[in-house]
Amino acid sequence: MTIALFSDIHANLPALEAFFADVDKRRPDQIFCLGDLVGYNIWPNEVIRAIRERGIPTIAGNYDFGIGRASDDCGCAYKTDEEKANGAVSISFTNQIVQPAERQYLRELPKHIRLEFELTDGDPLLVLFVHGSPRKINEYLFEDRDEKSLLRILESANADVLCFGHTHKPYHRILNSGTDTEPHFRHAINTGSVGKPKDGDPRGGYVLLHFDENTSIRRADSLRVEFVRFEYDVEKAARAVEESPLPDAYATALREGK
Repeated sequence: MTIALFSDIHANLPALEAFFADVDKRRPDQIFCLGDLVGYNIWPNEVIRAIRERGIPTIAGNYDFGIGRASDDCGCAYKTDEEKANGAVSISFTNQIVQPAERQYLRELPKHIRLEFELTDGDPLLVLFVHGSPRKINEYLFEDRDEKSLLRILESANADVLCFGHTHKPYHRILNSGTDTEPHFRHAINTGSVGKPKDGDPRGGYVLLHFDENTSIRRADSLRVEFVRFEYDVEKAARAVEESPLPDAYATALREGK
């Protein structure tokens, strides 16, 4: 079985359309969206409608949570006064243009999705999809997080495979919560971002999880995680920002993948 996971579209319709074109060729068995459909660009309604039309199971991102409640707080961790000022423009603009039906959809999104697989060796495989972390919708789980801290989060959430977005930087870490003789491998997987990458690569990104009869919590490499990057019309998305009330800094970030 193959599962496609994507997140952090951030109202970037050209990127979402290119994602659909790419993922459709790969024909995964299931597709899930890990949130942050809106913010930072001009197409929040179109992005929401496109995901709804496909019936894709979706969880709330921190931006979705804020816009769903018509809040002026997106739960974003801006570091500078300039970032805070730009962020205020973005959430105000998004609140102005989101339509009632789309806002209601965001408001009703669940906070997580759980899956459980029965493996051939008798052990269950517990999979959890969140946006930021199991503890908080806007907690950042960066790749360099201390191993004990990250493992504690997975164990507390009862997750063998924890998949999330929010940082816009893809990675896969394998951690052993067992022993050398009785291993219990857990996976922390960041999906990256479809519409606002921050890893220096402006292409959109998503993840494919490949499960088969050999997948086991006892073997570190038995879950195959494939990171996919795809081209999209970055200039169209950047120009849309520049022609809107949104800060030009968001256009620059799209072009540079930052």
